[in-house]
Amino acid sequence: MTHLSPSLLSPSLRHCIDHCLACHAECLSTLSGHCLEAGGRHAAPDHVRLMLACAEICRSTAHLLLLGSPRHAAFCTECAAICTECAAQCEALGGMEECVAACRACAALCAAMAKA
Repeated sequence: MTHLSPSLLSPSLRHCIDHCLACHAECLSTLSGHCLEAGGRHAAPDHVRLMLACAEICRSTAHLLLLGSPRHAAFCTECAAICTECAAQCEALGGMEECVAACRACAALCAAMAKA
């Protein structure tokens, strides 16, 4: 593995990293500031676990991309899948539009990065 200097990151790689980190922050913020406060289905264990998994895979994917790991494609594929699932569940529950948008943007960029 080689560490990539921020100045050596391609614009598409930087864009993906930025969206992964933004999704990580949005999922945690929405979970703690909205879901746990709203209670009910928003605080159901399966929803909380999915949001935490989404936040973690986004953070981990960003880190692997920054490290220049050759395993980044596998993480990007999984990140896209989890973000897509999280977006769908958050949309179904309602009231989490920013989280839905962050998850969808991250999923799209990770899917493209996995194919690159």
